[in-house]
Amino acid sequence: MPTELEELVGFIASPNPQIRKLAVENLVPYSTSDPSIFKANDNIPIRNLRVLVRDHPKIAEHALTMLINLSGEDAVQEMLATDEKFLELLFQKIVNAEEPNANLLAMLLANLTKSAALASIDTKKQPSPEDLSKSHFILDQLMDLFVKGQDGTYNKHADYDYLAYCFADLAKHESIRKYFLTKQEYDDVVPLSKLLVFTEHKSEIRRKGVASTIKNVAFEVHAHPELMSDSEIGILTYVLLPIMGSEEYDVDESMDMLPDLQLLPPDKKREPDNTIIVTHLDTLMLLTTTRKGRELMREVKVYPIVRETHARVQDADVKEACDRLVQVLMRDEEGEGEETERKIQEVVDEEDEIVEV
Repeated sequence: MPTELEELVGFIASPNPQIRKLAVENLVPYSTSDPSIFKANDNIPIRNLRVLVRDHPKIAEHALTMLINLSGEDAVQEMLATDEKFLELLFQKIVNAEEPNANLLAMLLANLTKSAALASIDTKKQPSPEDLSKSHFILDQLMDLFVKGQDGTYNKHADYDYLAYCFADLAKHESIRKYFLTKQEYDDVVPLSKLLVFTEHKSEIRRKGVASTIKNVAFEVHAHPELMSDSEIGILTYVLLPIMGSEEYDVDESMDMLPDLQLLPPDKKREPDNTIIVTHLDTLMLLTTTRKGRELMREVKVYPIVRETHARVQDADVKEACDRLVQVLMRDEEGEGEETERKIQEVVDEEDEIVEV
């Protein structure tokens, strides 16, 4: 005899919408406390939840919430991430300006992009709403959603913050890092440059996801000149500004800093999340891989900024990341050659890794 809970799971597929609604409403807590009940009979309940994403918005809301909870497990995540028809549905729905569950769709995609199956997203296409994007590439559309959709400006139901986590996880893949660094034909803009302004956004989710995306893209050492040049992508200002507070610097230090980092207002606040500060410091560490990178960072007085961060943030991980960076920046370059650069690269390889969020 099936238990009451097993019977309730069976009602997910009821042809009666009222029964379906009642079932999914009551099953949401069990998607975290007892996820195994959704895997019965070769995952039929999960397969049924995928269908309910098309259902009445309230039913779809509960179905998406359960799929988000369940896809935290690798096996479920992989099952959903390799279902092309299901992915097509998610992408079609998330670009709809009237979609009431757009934020939940972004959260689910943030789980699914952890799978290598999504590494080919940069090749996928679909029609785009005219007021969203001129590109038929889905990744371009997600980027435009993230930029245009903050604070409910594209869809009153959504802010699309969780797409920042999607970008961070997608940037684990070389092909996606190349996308972030390549000017796109449809708008003549380098995608990564669209994200930089969000390193100081009010949303912690955006700040964290964007910081991790920048760090992952910085593993492309060949692109460091473009990343560090203010006339090209220019990430330094956006990586350094969040780790700075209202502290004052000596005139000789301040005058050599990047223009936007000079004379900050007295109410300037440092990034409150220490894990984000560490991510930015790790990005700076990656940018020291080449001698030119180290020399530029010395010229624009990155060291004093790191020094003040070390002094003012009472967090062991932040202090350790500061120490590592200072050791490289203050190292004597005289006589250094390829061997020293190789050693620094080994430190980067050993202590930094592509980040997931």
